[in-house]
Amino acid sequence: MKTITWRLAALAAGTLLTCTPTLAAKPYPERPVTIVVGYAAGGATDIVARLVAKSLSEGLGQTFVVENKTGANSNIGAEIVSRAAPDGYTLYMGSIANTINRSLYSQLNYDFVKDFKPVGLVATIPNILVVNPKVPVKTVQEYIAYAKTHPGKLTCASSGSGSSIHLSCELFKMQTGTDILHVPYRGSGPAVADLLGGQVDSMFDNLPSSLPHVQAGKLRAIGVTSPQRLPSTPDVPTLAESGLPGFDVESWFGLMVPAGTPQPVITRLNEALNQALASPALQASYKQSGFYAPAAPNTPETFAKTIASEIDKWGAVVKRADIKAN
Repeated sequence: MKTITWRLAALAAGTLLTCTPTLAAKPYPERPVTIVVGYAAGGATDIVARLVAKSLSEGLGQTFVVENKTGANSNIGAEIVSRAAPDGYTLYMGSIANTINRSLYSQLNYDFVKDFKPVGLVATIPNILVVNPKVPVKTVQEYIAYAKTHPGKLTCASSGSGSSIHLSCELFKMQTGTDILHVPYRGSGPAVADLLGGQVDSMFDNLPSSLPHVQAGKLRAIGVTSPQRLPSTPDVPTLAESGLPGFDVESWFGLMVPAGTPQPVITRLNEALNQALASPALQASYKQSGFYAPAAPNTPETFAKTIASEIDKWGAVVKRADIKAN
């Protein structure tokens, strides 16, 4: 009788141990998820983060909220997420700026490659050269001429030192031999606000944050940094068309998680992201705002290759332009 009792107890214990992982495993996400944006509200990074957060909330049945942690060209936000618990509940909206920062900043408190894992590319966008209507230029060539007759006085705003907006201006100065004063802000939102107010003259802004003001006639668009003209601004020529062959800058945004995040969570997020990108609702929002969805297959592995390529590309540009942030 004791033997039978012992065997039943052992069997029950074994069954419990076998079932424990299944019982303990909880569906992800079971509580709200935060997406950290390293720039102020109103800029392209913030806009796309909120569009994607809404779609992920609908797709995964859990709230995705956006928090803005500004400063140091998004480095503050990146550092915060790099130290967060690797459980999938704190995400980072990475961007081209993070790949530029690796060579622009001599000291960073995080490593964008080692401290993060890629989830997937979220969107790409071109930059658009816009000027306050009070600036007496209507073409890129007139802008160049004005810069040369006002050396050091024409201002070019950006969302922060090292952003693609800043680097677009630096590339422009290198190719045209102009002296334009760079004015960094904590994001496109406040930079565009000052551009509208006339405190600064121009900006190579990400398309989404300036497009509404261009359409409203509050800003004048004179060139786009993409290889082809844009459907949203068909009358605005490319910089290549305007006498700067090979000028091509496109910004990108992608979801990242802290290193150490379980692979099943990364896979779950990637699948949900791609489902969101395929939804008619998000596609319509992208079209209206000027974003472009990434091409398939949009996997963590393909996104990792993009990051590596961008680090090499912008490292060479930073070195050639001889610019440093600290």
